[in-house]
Amino acid sequence: MATWSNLGLQDSASPLMEQLNFFHDHTLLILIMITILVGYLMFMLFFNKFTNRFLLHGQTIEIIWTILPAIVLMFIALPSLRILYLLDEINSPAITLKTIGHQWYWSYEYSDFLNLEFDSYMVPTNELETNGFRLLDVDNRIVLPMNTQIRILVTAADVLHSWTIPALGVKVDATPGRLNQTNFLMNRPGLFFGQCSEICGANHSFMPIVLESSPTNYFIKWITAMNSN
Repeated sequence: MATWSNLGLQDSASPLMEQLNFFHDHTLLILIMITILVGYLMFMLFFNKFTNRFLLHGQTIEIIWTILPAIVLMFIALPSLRILYLLDEINSPAITLKTIGHQWYWSYEYSDFLNLEFDSYMVPTNELETNGFRLLDVDNRIVLPMNTQIRILVTAADVLHSWTIPALGVKVDATPGRLNQTNFLMNRPGLFFGQCSEICGANHSFMPIVLESSPTNYFIKWITAMNSN
């Protein structure tokens, strides 16, 4: 989760988020290089005393500053398209989780496990435990196994929502009457927090997402206990 003075992206918990982090650094480096070059040229332009009385046109420099940005854009566009296609790829998922957005809570269905389903509400501040996270903790967390391909199907029951967990690089719009899907793989255990990132009404800020990534044997114990209840 994001903490105080965390100016960069969160540490990745999936291969896709790792690739998004690399792309962010790659693009930022290109932007820094362009900013330094343009800043240097503007500085030299303001403070030098040189003039050229015979300058009428500069076809060579115009060709250079037309072609060079096109080449730079290619260096940004090609990795971007690669990640875009990777995000849409579905790789034989082992588990399917169905997510339904409501005003203002989430419902989850584990259709592979006797249609286990539950609602997930934010824990109010006055009911929060000592070690709980205010405005982020929920009463029923999602539990999923790590190192497993997981498909998530997302829809909404009323208005537009968006199921988003930054550490996993997942953001799926929940649209009424439409089923969207994506997949992810968590490569480490942990607790990952997210929120609805589509303005969905008065309590839009109060429908957090908490995902618990656990080893497979712990997940099996959890799903068995939930089904027995």
